[in-house]
Amino acid sequence: MSTEIKLLKGLKKILEEEISSNFSDKSIKYGLEKAITVAIKQFPIYNGFWTQKVLDLIKDYSRRSQEERSQTVLRIKDIIERAIEFYTEENFWEKPVQFLKGVGPHRAKLLNKLEIYTVYDLITYYPRDYDDRSKLKKISELKPGEKVTIKVKIVDYEETKTLYKKIPIIKAKLTDGTGIVYGVWYGQKYIKQALPPGTDVLISGEVKRVLKHIEFENPEYEILDEEDKEFLNVGRIVPIYSLTSGLTQKVLRKIIYDALTDYSIFLEDPLPKYLREKYNLMDKPVSIWEKHFPTSFLTMASASKRIAFEELFFLQLNLAEKRKEIEKLSAPVFKTDSELVERFLNSLPFKLTKAQEKVWEEIKRDLSSGRPMHRLLQGDVGSGKTVIAALAAILAYDNGYQTAFMVPTEILAEQHYNRLKKIFEPLGIRIALLTSSTPKKEKTYIYLDLAEGKLPVVIGTHALIQEEVTFKKLGLVIIDEQHRFGVIQRAKLWKKGENPHLLVMTATPIPRSLALVLYGELDISIIDELPPGRKPVITYLFSKRERKKVYSFVEKEIMKGKQAFVVCPLIEESEKLEAESAKKLYEELKKFFPQFKIGLIHGLVPSEERNRIMEEFQKGEIQILVATTVIEVGVDIPNASIMVIEDAHRFGLAQLHQLRGRVGRGSEQAYCFLIADLKGEDATERLKIMVETNDGFVIANKDLEIRGPGEFFGTRQHGALNSLIVDLTKDMKLFEIARNEAFELMRYENERLSEYEKNLINKWLNRYLKGELKEIVL
Repeated sequence: MSTEIKLLKGLKKILEEEISSNFSDKSIKYGLEKAITVAIKQFPIYNGFWTQKVLDLIKDYSRRSQEERSQTVLRIKDIIERAIEFYTEENFWEKPVQFLKGVGPHRAKLLNKLEIYTVYDLITYYPRDYDDRSKLKKISELKPGEKVTIKVKIVDYEETKTLYKKIPIIKAKLTDGTGIVYGVWYGQKYIKQALPPGTDVLISGEVKRVLKHIEFENPEYEILDEEDKEFLNVGRIVPIYSLTSGLTQKVLRKIIYDALTDYSIFLEDPLPKYLREKYNLMDKPVSIWEKHFPTSFLTMASASKRIAFEELFFLQLNLAEKRKEIEKLSAPVFKTDSELVERFLNSLPFKLTKAQEKVWEEIKRDLSSGRPMHRLLQGDVGSGKTVIAALAAILAYDNGYQTAFMVPTEILAEQHYNRLKKIFEPLGIRIALLTSSTPKKEKTYIYLDLAEGKLPVVIGTHALIQEEVTFKKLGLVIIDEQHRFGVIQRAKLWKKGENPHLLVMTATPIPRSLALVLYGELDISIIDELPPGRKPVITYLFSKRERKKVYSFVEKEIMKGKQAFVVCPLIEESEKLEAESAKKLYEELKKFFPQFKIGLIHGLVPSEERNRIMEEFQKGEIQILVATTVIEVGVDIPNASIMVIEDAHRFGLAQLHQLRGRVGRGSEQAYCFLIADLKGEDATERLKIMVETNDGFVIANKDLEIRGPGEFFGTRQHGALNSLIVDLTKDMKLFEIARNEAFELMRYENERLSEYEKNLINKWLNRYLKGELKEIVL
């Protein structure tokens, strides 16, 4: 039995003795207040909210009347019994939601659909909106179209049925003395029993005029039968939650309310007290209560601020911890004065842009520092990141180290391999390609050469992280389009060397706020300048009715010797459905353009066939390539100057920008056509941004604003971001404060935190990151 349970059972016994003595305050020496206070102060976590609640309740016990004492003792006993339940569970907050009061197996399945699995998931399932039902109106003041709450008495009922389906209609006559209104419920015969005539109720809903009467259709109600009753559905600011079929707002509110009533006082506050006081932040239990059931919109805003600060603080604390670990490590020291690098730079048909030169200097500084480089290189489509990666790999080779270059798809791996082979072979640097499609015999030779140090550079997909792959002297890891890899995958590759340098690259411009949240442990470099002479892609937005106009233009351009991509609609639910959609579009275009050779690639096309099709497209043998988003990243066909994206409204802006980046890589003017359903004003406004700008960072910020951080990359893999209530596009000041405090705490944690606080912070850090990032320094 734990110390907590022993103490709690002792407290319960003291309270039971006081009950037996009829609340005399003589059941224990020195009185009940003294006994309870002493017991509470022995508790290992005497600074929790429930302990303070007990101390507040027992204060001045001896001066109270017998009736007041009885209420006090029963309230404290209730808290102690719930505390015993709480501490009996090894980790109460991870307890399945099914076992909470009012849930059970059936409702648990419905809650699971909302990704609510545990008690903590439930109490942090925050409202998506609020409905202010706090201000009562009189019937005489009502106007049609208003959403209001009224206090009325049920007068009587009449019951009819709908004309066709014969659904019962229950019509209640309601009055408050200033007029008459009617409450109408469809198919809810129980209303007559639940609200018999003479019942006083609060009614909330939209005021409707029907003929000469004022009506409320299927209004929400609360019975006014108890003086101190807490109303959840009317007479207050009411939370509105996202639901699933079979679950109502009323039921979900009650389940959350009961859980908070019973257990919120046992929530430990992971934010150190000095931070709560410094920034005037609510205590955690109060903030969760006010987020769900706000006293006012002002307190709700304060609750949101507190919750957002905590989310950001713990995400940044994780990054600060990783950064601290990285700074302790030693890494290969590269000499940056390299003849081989100079030979490569002199062989280029162009000069590096100023942005490229700046980034290369930053990387050289890292590689010669003796600490592992951990750098994120951001650059818009076509900005020249591959050249920078090649320079780093050449420098690694010149210093006697190997480079592993991991990319997310076989198409991109082939592309990089072919491009880098042309760079490395004249310099005498051997390079190999390793993917799941590499023949078994060839794989064996690659494994052997990597292990013996005979192969200086390898480019590959996930095949690089297989156990068979070992390196003799891995000094540099480069990861392209890194957001497509999980943390574990990146770590596996990095751990194949002894603290190798790490360069992660992305052509998806990431807004600064999101980059710092996700990659705050990395130094960030940005190539914000395109090579000279590159013409911006001209983008047009067309409705579906204007498709023929688009394809007529495509036909004229192909007749001039150009090539085109046609991207089929995005179907996130199924790769199979997406493949079928692509095939349907392919067949349609074959009929439309019988004179042209058309190719088709999607996720289900075998890699050998896909490579053959891409090769034919590269050589100009295929004029139109119909594709899914497998061509989103890295495909480089200089002669392809037209991009047509069907059902563009289904894509995120960042994804559209990536797809557009597949054209305009040659000297010819390139065009992008977005064909979309333009019925909704929002979709039209969103897609107009693509027409107005080619700046990836402007587009990325807008995409973040519209879709939120969890879906920014067109994926749900960033689990830590999916539940953020913070708005990273608006709360930058709060974010900066949380980040600075997290990094500051990591520097001075021994001076600022007790052992209890350190353990508490570690516990909550694991909760925020679901245990998935905590142990990996990468």
